Amino acid sequence: MTEFLEAAMEAARAAGGLLRAQFGRPPVVDAAEAHDIKLELDRQAQELIEQRVLGRFPGHAVLGEEGSRGAEGAEWEWIVDPLDGTVNYFYSLPHFCVSIALRRRGEVVAAVVYDPMREEMWSAEAEGPTQLNGRPVSVSARKELAEAIVSVGVAKSLDSIEHGLPLFARFAREARKCRMMGSAALDCAYVACGRLDAYIEGQISIWDIAAGKLLIERAGGQVRLTPHATVAGKFSIVASSGRISLGL
Repeated sequence: MTEFLEAAMEAARAAGGLLRAQFGRPPVVDAAEAHDIKLELDRQAQELIEQRVLGRFPGHAVLGEEGSRGAEGAEWEWIVDPLDGTVNYFYSLPHFCVSIALRRRGEVVAAVVYDPMREEMWSAEAEGPTQLNGRPVSVSARKELAEAIVSVGVAKSLDSIEHGLPLFARFAREARKCRMMGSAALDCAYVACGRLDAYIEGQISIWDIAAGKLLIERAGGQVRLTPHATVAGKFSIVASSGRISLGL
């Protein structure tokens, strides 16, 4: 394990501990939209991660859902989603995580996704296997869509919802089961360890999937990440084991 991966895991555990300790209590809402919620805890968790990684690597930068910090134009950049699955968290649904990736000159070299409620830590480096709590994992061996479980996500925009619902309906008919789980990073982690066969979303931010992309690829899967045609800074993602045909 490199010092970078070690730092990411320590920061994820610290942020996850904060989230777990406050889970089930009425959270402070910073902003509420039709299909999204922002919590004070989002900011607090990111600040905790920033303190850990920038305190250890002061020449690095942080790009996060709750803003950016550190050295502008730095060679090393931490990509952080401090609470992926905020709406789940707000409604006391125990399906959320902390996602941290380290990018060097545009390439992700270390990644961590941590589920503090189940105490599950996925980790990967650019030259090593994906691990779950220290044990190597791999993508699903299933080859038929009819046997697969597919997760389809939608963002908070109406365009994203209109794009995602037909896909959900299609895979609900063609796959064994279709899910909409509310945490992109956990969806990626689940693909990486074979719990899901694919995860698809039409409008997603880099901090939602930067860590998960490396987890899937180092576990033997495939990720197609495409810049969104009309929304700057957003991407569409098709992530899978690479063993089933999605027709996309």
